[in-house]
Amino acid sequence: MSVISSPTVSSTELRRGALGAGFIIFFVVSAASPFSVLAGGFPIGIMLGNGAGTPALIGCALVIILMFSVGYTTIARYVTNAGGFYAFSARGLGGVAGGAAGGLALFAYNILQIGLYGMFGGVAAGTMSEVFGLHHPWWLYSLLAMGSIALLGYRKIDLSARVLCFVVTAEYLVILILDVAILTSGGDSGVNLDAFNAEHVFSGAPSIGLLFCFAAFIGFEATTIYGEEAKNPKRDIPLATYASILLIGCFYALSTWSMVVGTGVDKIVTVLQGLDDPTTLIYGLSDHYVGPELTRVIRVMFLVSIYAGLLAFHNSAARYFFAIGRDGLLPSILGTTHPVHQSPHIGSLLQTLIAASAILIFAASGGDPILQLFAWFSSLAALSLILLMAITSLAVLYFFIRHPELQEAMWRTRLFPALSCAALLFMLVIAVMHFDVLTGSSKVLSYGLCMLIPLFLAVGVILAVRLRRSSPERYQSLGFHKL
Repeated sequence: MSVISSPTVSSTELRRGALGAGFIIFFVVSAASPFSVLAGGFPIGIMLGNGAGTPALIGCALVIILMFSVGYTTIARYVTNAGGFYAFSARGLGGVAGGAAGGLALFAYNILQIGLYGMFGGVAAGTMSEVFGLHHPWWLYSLLAMGSIALLGYRKIDLSARVLCFVVTAEYLVILILDVAILTSGGDSGVNLDAFNAEHVFSGAPSIGLLFCFAAFIGFEATTIYGEEAKNPKRDIPLATYASILLIGCFYALSTWSMVVGTGVDKIVTVLQGLDDPTTLIYGLSDHYVGPELTRVIRVMFLVSIYAGLLAFHNSAARYFFAIGRDGLLPSILGTTHPVHQSPHIGSLLQTLIAASAILIFAASGGDPILQLFAWFSSLAALSLILLMAITSLAVLYFFIRHPELQEAMWRTRLFPALSCAALLFMLVIAVMHFDVLTGSSKVLSYGLCMLIPLFLAVGVILAVRLRRSSPERYQSLGFHKL
């Protein structure tokens, strides 16, 4: 395989060879935060979407993401860069488009991190009160988590990976115990595949249900971010990407189907609507099919799962700051790594400062950490990432058109990138139309939040144009990094 020669950009290196495919998979799976998605996201998606037919929609989302990943992993064989979406867009569509993608990526990962701190604080306050009788404000738990995550993000990447290995394994084991208990007991009215019948798949609002299913996979795209730290990026990144997507998708489908079977195909929406908090559904299922002992473990694991997602997204945001700073769009100090740990420590510190400021401001306003901070910011991040994926699919097309000497199959460089781009743009339109449903807020506030997306795209464009004027050589090198 030929590798395109690329200009050399003066930069400090990330820690090479620190991560194998297995560690990268743990980062991606923890970023998807499967436990918190199953306990917190899918119950709301089932209630607002197509009800019992949700497991089938997970399959639809899985197909779209697999189509996108074909081109995504193909370009990753030639562009190994911690900038991910930013680097691919710059190499495929040019520096201005790369700057726009970089600005949007920084925005998306930072607000997603802030939203998760809101959920962590809210869940922690409830869990500590219920299980241990401790009563403290939510923001205190958020800041405590932030301090430990800042320390892990500042240090060597393999330390974070080892923490996530333990957490992700525990998450899967606990949920699988509940799945097996539900299915072996026969559930509410026998184990069946009614959830996959057309009458349930197309009931309610399937388009909203599909958005929730798609949002549940967010984090899978992080595989390419760790390319510079992978032992063998050309092998490890595609392997980790496909393995993560299939693992997450199959696990979601099995577990949501088990939830439907356990509650009852014709009862699940009614049961969820009757709960003060739909995210407590999993606690009720655990109490009924296993016992309160597992429920207590689930409460704690729900919290640990959010923490794992925070750690994974913190690393993603720090690496975007690093890659964009290294290329000159942001202050060059962001493009330096720690002399001992070889971590993007300045980006890590900046991400922590941004998150801490946002949490303290929101806490002072008296807003709800889950229904407002998490709901608003996570939905906005999902919208941003759908757009980034569509831009990246287009970048894949143009990258291989510009480099015909790279003799890759047409279906990898043309067909699937084009199909995924069209599917993602369709989903983007649906998401904008129903954004008030996703955020649970008014249309005015929802569309006001949406306007932040073109704002940060414009910021990225301005940064790229400024660099083109001040340093044409560095501008031409955007997205290049020679391994």
